[in-house]
Amino acid sequence: MNDLIQRLDLSFLAASWIHQVMTLIVAITLLNVGAYYLLRRIEKIAARTATVWDDALIKATRKPLTLILWVTGTTYAIQIVHQHLGTPVFDFVLPARNTLIIVALAWFLMRLISQASRNILIRSVETGHGVDATTVDALSKLGRVSIIVVAVLVILQNLGFSVSGVLAFGGIGGIAVGFAAKDMLANFFGGLTIYLDRPFTVGEWIRSPDHQIEGTVEYIGWRHTRVRAFNKNPIYVPNALFTTIVVENPTRMTNRRIKETIGIRYADLDKMAPIVADVKAMLQNHPEIDTGATLIVNFNQFAASSLDFFIYTFTKTVEWVHYHEVKQDVLLKIAAIIQTHGAEIAFPTRTVHLESAAEEAVAD
Repeated sequence: MNDLIQRLDLSFLAASWIHQVMTLIVAITLLNVGAYYLLRRIEKIAARTATVWDDALIKATRKPLTLILWVTGTTYAIQIVHQHLGTPVFDFVLPARNTLIIVALAWFLMRLISQASRNILIRSVETGHGVDATTVDALSKLGRVSIIVVAVLVILQNLGFSVSGVLAFGGIGGIAVGFAAKDMLANFFGGLTIYLDRPFTVGEWIRSPDHQIEGTVEYIGWRHTRVRAFNKNPIYVPNALFTTIVVENPTRMTNRRIKETIGIRYADLDKMAPIVADVKAMLQNHPEIDTGATLIVNFNQFAASSLDFFIYTFTKTVEWVHYHEVKQDVLLKIAAIIQTHGAEIAFPTRTVHLESAAEEAVAD
């Protein structure tokens, strides 16, 4: 073996520092394997608890911890090589190690925030406790952006750059970028307004009387909001627009309104009062009508070919399909009441009076 090493000029393999490096690599590998199985064991235990943070902490730790172990082990290995060979590359090792450790810590915090927000939403669905998904998403995004900014500043400081100079340059550059990207900034602050004021959230039906925007909110980002129209077409709305337009949110309505005008024949004038009274009694006893809200049934006007009365009431349901079923039932019961009283629903008619010859002679 020694002859083979000398023949291939691999004499450096017999050096003691090679064994140290190999031992260090094996030790780091064993540490990673042990940490992997230990975290898996802890994760199973944490899954039995009610809190969402322990699960997120374990899942967020796994990959960044592996990176930190390998970076630390590689640094010590390079240090061993440097002590024996005096390689100049060691001058760059410590800044690179510190940078990678900062990256690993930032990665850990970002994974922790993402996993925690995901667990919060899942747990809210399982327990039935309402959690605003839009707010959770907004806080998650703000947290991750803050971590990235802080990590970049710390890395620059570690590499020898002056953070105060960077911030000063960023302030001057920010003014120029602000003028160049004012629309993007307007959309960003528009999205921030949506997150804070919460005029609508994902899954709600919105519409704007100022613009042709109506549909279900599918996504709220920092630049735009995606609304799925009822014809299934996506509408991408810049967030800045929501700061200047009126937005209706029918999803948050408390009731749905039934407002109808119904006419009967002039020949049924004497039956109008009992019809109106019976219709009002029917609505007051209807299980799907909210009697605590406004309820009006009154003779309204003498129309061109009908005697009109109107109904104005609210249903308990706000669900669109069920509302129309309730409205249909109400209208059919009104028609039955009219028929019960021997009256008829009017339709447009015209009466023509023909004078006889005797009447014409008298008129002459």
